[in-house]
Amino acid sequence: MNNANSKQDRKPTSKFRKVLTNLLVTLLAGVVYFYISLPAINFQSPDFYAFIFFLCAVYIVLALVTSGFDIKSSSGFKDYLRFIKSQCLPVGILLIALIVVTVAGQIISSPIFRASEYRDLLAAPTGDFISEVSQISFEEIPTLDKDSANYLGDRQMGTLSDMVSQFEYSNDSTQINYQGRPVRVAPIAYADLIKWFTNRSQGLPAYVIVDMVSQEATIVRLNEGIKYSFSEPLNRNVIRHLRFHFPTMMFAEPEFEIDEQGRPWWIAPRIVKTIGLFGGTDIQGAVLVDAITGECTYYDSADVPTWVDNLYDPDLIMQQYDYHGTLINGFINSIFGQRDVTQTTQGYNYIAMNDDVYMYTGVTSANADQSNLGFLLCNMRTKDTTFYTAPGATEYAAMASAQGVVQDLGYKATFPILLNISGQPTYFIPLKDAANLVKMYAMVNVSRYDIVGTGSTVPTCEQNYIQLLAEKGITQAEELPQNTADGTIAELRSAVLDGNTYVFVRLEGESVFYSISAAENNIAVILNVGDRVSIQHTPSTEGSDILAGYSITRIR
Repeated sequence: MNNANSKQDRKPTSKFRKVLTNLLVTLLAGVVYFYISLPAINFQSPDFYAFIFFLCAVYIVLALVTSGFDIKSSSGFKDYLRFIKSQCLPVGILLIALIVVTVAGQIISSPIFRASEYRDLLAAPTGDFISEVSQISFEEIPTLDKDSANYLGDRQMGTLSDMVSQFEYSNDSTQINYQGRPVRVAPIAYADLIKWFTNRSQGLPAYVIVDMVSQEATIVRLNEGIKYSFSEPLNRNVIRHLRFHFPTMMFAEPEFEIDEQGRPWWIAPRIVKTIGLFGGTDIQGAVLVDAITGECTYYDSADVPTWVDNLYDPDLIMQQYDYHGTLINGFINSIFGQRDVTQTTQGYNYIAMNDDVYMYTGVTSANADQSNLGFLLCNMRTKDTTFYTAPGATEYAAMASAQGVVQDLGYKATFPILLNISGQPTYFIPLKDAANLVKMYAMVNVSRYDIVGTGSTVPTCEQNYIQLLAEKGITQAEELPQNTADGTIAELRSAVLDGNTYVFVRLEGESVFYSISAAENNIAVILNVGDRVSIQHTPSTEGSDILAGYSITRIR
């Protein structure tokens, strides 16, 4: 009799132990999952629901194992349901609740039911291109694309002779305005896990700046190394560091930037869902992480420091405009009829204006044909977006046109940026060789993409383009640059830059040199000291030692 009572007492105790064991193992699995996947503890995050679903699934599998459930003799799905109902009812209810909330959340957040809210995610008033987009100087025109900048940055790593075997270029560059110039900045990274282990106490000792105008790459060494980066595998990984400090916030991919003093930071935009449970993705502030100390500071969008250039992601802006353009007359119209439906083109680039970085992308019709209706300019810090009407060729049509002019050289066009040249919306397109180096430049008129000016320098390219505009009757001839220097040659020098020969001319009584492309001006290679010449050149700026010359003529 005592034996029977003893067995009855042990049954509930044994069951309690199994449940406790299952919970503890599930908790351990959850800790590992959380450390690796880093989901936000937020009901608007799909990753959070995946995390809870994972915990439920682990617990049910453990319960099946510890209960001695005979999988081979089970008759199918109904047996599993019976088991969950009898042994894991709370977990089963939670699973059903997760599925219901997820499905319902998707439905109530769908553009089908909330088209007007999606349409209003982005305001894009129409602006006047000529008056609002001023012509920028040659010192502000980026002449590299991201791939070329990364190539130059990687090549510059060879100058780190004392540490090149320990570190490598990260290929994770960000375009910013730094001290008034468009540049790309990127941290270096540990070469491998062993190099991380041996160097982690000092951190990453440098970052790379690539000047988008001069195409000069520079390694900036730090007095104190970068301790927080994506190449850190453990707690100092940027994403993990953010998650532990802000467990409920959802973040976009952090971007590497430097402030005006050259101190490195990670900019982590905070994502919010503004429509229903899962819809209307937008940015509401950012966390700034000091890349050296790891100190985190949260700012609302309006309070983000002005040196920060990338708060909004271009893909997000394009997505929001696509909602605006496709849902302008309701969801049904976006599918049937498509009256006034527009969308962004496939691609974007950056323009530096007013000490901010702007994203540029074209806008085309719903048919996505080879013509644009206009284009967008969006401030990547404030999200201020303007639509400019400029009917003409798409970016890819302009790229094909530019490549056609230099097809004998085999150069490839990069994605263009949009400039105001003589009051004309103009695609500016660097042309690269097979080694990913920029060799020439092209300017293509947006409305007339058969008008293509090329040159081995930006000033020469602009000169040829403006001449073509005048010849086609689009602008007046007097709009051509008239900066001219006449005099006697006092000094001549020459150099080969990126495979092109340049002659540098200094006139008597002057201290500046005029850079003349021999490819564009054959006469430059036969000039001598003492010759009298006339040089058309870019405007002089304070502190300039070298001015770009458009053309040079010998005076008889």
